[in-house]
Amino acid sequence: MPRAVTLIRSATLSDVAEYAYAATAPAGARMIHLAGACPLNADGTTAAVGDYAGQAAKSVENLRTALADAGAALPDVISTRVLVASTRQEDLVTAWQVVRDAFGEHDVPSTLMGVTVLGYHDQLVEIEAVAAVLD
Repeated sequence: MPRAVTLIRSATLSDVAEYAYAATAPAGARMIHLAGACPLNADGTTAAVGDYAGQAAKSVENLRTALADAGAALPDVISTRVLVASTRQEDLVTAWQVVRDAFGEHDVPSTLMGVTVLGYHDQLVEIEAVAAVLD
Protein backbone atom coordinates (compact mmCIF):
# COMPACT_ATOMS: atom_id res chain seq x y z
CA MET A 1 0.00 0.00 0.00
CA PRO A 2 1.44 3.42 -0.90
CA ARG A 3 2.24 5.72 2.01
CA ALA A 4 1.55 9.44 2.16
CA VAL A 5 4.60 10.35 4.24
CA THR A 6 7.93 11.17 2.60
CA LEU A 7 10.88 11.63 4.96
CA ILE A 8 13.41 14.32 4.04
CA ARG A 9 17.04 14.03 5.04
CA SER A 10 19.38 16.98 5.01
CA ALA A 11 22.81 16.70 3.43
CA THR A 12 23.88 19.97 5.09
CA LEU A 13 22.73 19.43 8.71
CA SER A 14 24.47 17.15 11.22
CA ASP A 15 24.02 13.43 10.67
CA VAL A 16 24.14 12.82 14.44
CA ALA A 17 20.34 13.03 14.79
CA GLU A 18 18.64 9.65 14.65
CA TYR A 19 15.71 10.91 12.58
CA ALA A 20 14.88 12.68 9.35
CA TYR A 21 14.85 16.46 9.70
CA ALA A 22 11.55 16.95 7.86
CA ALA A 23 8.65 15.09 6.30
CA THR A 24 5.92 15.89 3.80
CA ALA A 25 2.54 14.57 2.78
CA PRO A 26 0.86 15.31 -0.54
CA ALA A 27 -2.20 17.47 -1.00
CA GLY A 28 -5.25 15.37 -0.38
CA ALA A 29 -3.68 13.22 2.33
CA ARG A 30 -5.86 12.82 5.40
CA MET A 31 -4.03 14.25 8.41
CA ILE A 32 -4.46 12.56 11.79
CA HIS A 33 -3.55 14.58 14.87
CA LEU A 34 -3.24 12.30 17.86
CA ALA A 35 -3.50 13.23 21.51
CA GLY A 36 -0.44 12.35 23.53
CA ALA A 37 -0.15 8.59 23.93
CA CYS A 38 0.28 7.90 27.63
CA PRO A 39 1.49 4.82 29.49
CA LEU A 40 -1.98 3.91 30.73
CA ASN A 41 -3.39 0.43 31.10
CA ALA A 42 -6.96 -0.30 29.95
CA ASP A 43 -8.19 0.17 33.54
CA GLY A 44 -6.66 3.68 33.69
CA THR A 45 -3.75 2.82 35.94
CA THR A 46 -0.26 3.96 35.01
CA ALA A 47 1.92 1.18 33.60
CA ALA A 48 5.55 0.57 34.55
CA VAL A 49 5.68 3.03 37.45
CA GLY A 50 9.21 4.45 37.81
CA ASP A 51 10.42 2.83 34.56
CA TYR A 52 11.18 5.20 31.67
CA ALA A 53 11.70 2.41 29.13
CA GLY A 54 8.60 0.53 30.27
CA GLN A 55 6.45 3.65 30.07
CA ALA A 56 7.84 4.50 26.64
CA ALA A 57 6.97 0.97 25.45
CA LYS A 58 3.41 1.23 26.80
CA SER A 59 3.04 4.68 25.23
CA VAL A 60 4.15 3.28 21.86
CA GLU A 61 1.67 0.40 22.26
CA ASN A 62 -1.13 2.87 22.95
CA LEU A 63 0.02 5.07 20.04
CA ARG A 64 -0.19 2.04 17.73
CA THR A 65 -3.75 1.39 18.94
CA ALA A 66 -4.85 5.00 18.43
CA LEU A 67 -3.30 5.00 14.95
CA ALA A 68 -5.04 1.73 14.04
CA ASP A 69 -8.36 3.13 15.27
CA ALA A 70 -7.81 6.06 12.85
CA GLY A 71 -6.86 3.78 9.95
CA ALA A 72 -3.11 4.32 10.19
CA ALA A 73 0.12 2.73 11.45
CA LEU A 74 3.57 3.85 12.60
CA PRO A 75 4.88 4.25 8.99
CA ASP A 76 2.12 6.85 8.46
CA VAL A 77 3.44 9.12 11.22
CA ILE A 78 4.84 12.39 9.88
CA SER A 79 6.19 13.79 13.20
CA THR A 80 6.39 13.08 16.92
CA ARG A 81 7.08 14.89 20.15
CA VAL A 82 8.34 12.73 23.01
CA LEU A 83 7.85 14.25 26.46
CA VAL A 84 9.81 12.84 29.40
CA ALA A 85 9.27 13.99 32.98
CA SER A 86 12.92 14.33 33.99
CA THR A 87 15.78 16.79 34.12
CA ARG A 88 18.28 13.99 33.48
CA GLN A 89 19.39 13.58 29.87
CA GLU A 90 19.95 9.85 30.38
CA ASP A 91 16.24 9.40 31.22
CA LEU A 92 15.29 11.18 28.01
CA VAL A 93 17.69 8.96 26.05
CA THR A 94 16.26 5.82 27.69
CA ALA A 95 12.73 6.72 26.58
CA TRP A 96 13.94 7.87 23.15
CA GLN A 97 15.70 4.58 22.43
CA VAL A 98 12.43 2.69 22.91
CA VAL A 99 10.54 5.09 20.63
CA ARG A 100 13.29 5.10 18.00
CA ASP A 101 13.46 1.31 17.96
CA ALA A 102 9.68 1.05 17.58
CA PHE A 103 9.75 3.26 14.49
CA GLY A 104 12.70 1.36 12.99
CA GLU A 105 13.66 2.56 9.51
CA HIS A 106 10.78 5.06 9.51
CA ASP A 107 12.94 7.56 11.39
CA VAL A 108 10.25 10.20 11.60
CA PRO A 109 11.14 13.82 12.52
CA SER A 110 10.89 14.10 16.28
CA THR A 111 11.41 16.42 19.20
CA LEU A 112 12.56 15.00 22.55
CA MET A 113 11.78 17.18 25.56
CA GLY A 114 12.34 17.01 29.29
CA VAL A 115 9.36 18.42 31.17
CA THR A 116 8.60 19.08 34.81
CA VAL A 117 5.49 16.94 35.16
CA LEU A 118 2.94 15.10 33.04
CA GLY A 119 -0.80 14.77 33.56
CA TYR A 120 -1.32 11.35 35.14
CA HIS A 121 -0.17 10.09 38.54
CA ASP A 122 3.31 8.49 38.21
CA GLN A 123 3.46 9.32 34.46
CA LEU A 124 6.98 9.74 33.06
CA VAL A 125 6.49 9.54 29.25
CA GLU A 126 4.03 10.81 26.65
CA ILE A 127 4.24 10.68 22.85
CA GLU A 128 2.40 13.14 20.61
CA ALA A 129 2.12 12.34 16.90
CA VAL A 130 0.74 13.54 13.59
CA ALA A 131 0.12 11.04 10.80
CA ALA A 132 -0.96 11.27 7.15
CA VAL A 133 -2.74 8.62 5.10
CA LEU A 134 -3.99 8.21 1.56
CA ASP A 135 -7.60 7.01 1.60
